[in-house]
Amino acid sequence: MGVRGGNAVSRRQILRLAGTGLGLAVLGAGAVGCGPEADEPEPAGSAAPGGGKNGDAFTTPPPGTAPEPLWQADTANTVLSGSAALAVVDGLVLVSGDPLVGRDAVSGKEKWKRTGVTTPGAGLIIGGGTLYLASAEYDGDVVGLDPATGKETWRSRLGDEYQQPRPIAADEGHVYVLAGILEKDFSTPNNVLAAIDTASGEVTWREQRDAGTEEYGINAAVVGGRLVYTDYRENVTVRDTATGRQIWTKKISQSNRRHFAVHDELVVVADGQHLRAFALSGGKERWSLTTEEFSRFNDPHLLDGVLYASDTARALWAVDPATGKKIWHNEDLRDTATQAWQFVKAGGTLYGATEFDKDGGVHAFDAATGKLRWTYNDGTGDIQQWYVAAAGDRLAVMHGKRLYALPAV
Repeated sequence: MGVRGGNAVSRRQILRLAGTGLGLAVLGAGAVGCGPEADEPEPAGSAAPGGGKNGDAFTTPPPGTAPEPLWQADTANTVLSGSAALAVVDGLVLVSGDPLVGRDAVSGKEKWKRTGVTTPGAGLIIGGGTLYLASAEYDGDVVGLDPATGKETWRSRLGDEYQQPRPIAADEGHVYVLAGILEKDFSTPNNVLAAIDTASGEVTWREQRDAGTEEYGINAAVVGGRLVYTDYRENVTVRDTATGRQIWTKKISQSNRRHFAVHDELVVVADGQHLRAFALSGGKERWSLTTEEFSRFNDPHLLDGVLYASDTARALWAVDPATGKKIWHNEDLRDTATQAWQFVKAGGTLYGATEFDKDGGVHAFDAATGKLRWTYNDGTGDIQQWYVAAAGDRLAVMHGKRLYALPAV
């Protein structure tokens, strides 16, 4: 069982353990900061480096011990942004909120800050090196920022007949926007999907969605000339990015809440008790994998050619995304790990962020077996969900309004 971060040993204790021959953990088991001789971690909000000059030196703790943060800082996260609340771009950690801040992933130092730049709860949509956001002025504009500086580099709009357009996905050529269609009474019973050309700022296409579809609960991705999205109405839909034409849509039994995976010509979604893979070209189901009775799958993530997903029975799965065949299934986590909803991978370690559990946090698993190595928890007792994003040899970790950097090597 992993040791919680609040009980992690100090740097002095680690050095003593190493001196007695117990040794240090293998690569991937986490790390602690080699910072000042004081055993106490830096206070939240300090953004002080956790180890060495510029925060770039850290050692590996003993097996079964969670790392201490390399640095930590306060954020303006409102927990309204869903899975797009945290992002890492070219070594900068971005958190949705007001102000919007870009921090150096190595040192935690603030590189830029923008206030009043977007609407509350806006997701961080990145494509072609640009961060796309709905304008904070509620004027119908969509703005693009340079993630390196926070400066505005792009602006466009759908038109006055649409209300509150917001980006849901982006690629090199287009930003894809969802907006309500304004009626004479200013209601928006219907909505539209549109593509805006990122070079000219002109609307390439706009397609009205079916009556009754909602503007929220949309998860989207662009792959191979296809815009793929799921919604709260329990649909999976694929459109042509060049024309907006709907290629297919399919009903699933439960809403796919936050994340789906795409592998080659397949889109894989969590559908209650099943993981289901559909062909991008026509929507035909290619395979289905079933978890145990009275359990359901959480969001699948494709990392280094392997599909990872947890289930509500607190088991962890590794699956071949092409065939749906189980690679391994670890059922030995019921008493040691909370179900993870978001995954990233670094080297041979799989990291999973949990949600709505004071005993959760960030789990580190052996990617080859699913065995739990350690769990980091900040000890606050806050039941807000955790977020994790890969940042080179670090992990960007967010919990409530706190941002941490953990070692990933």
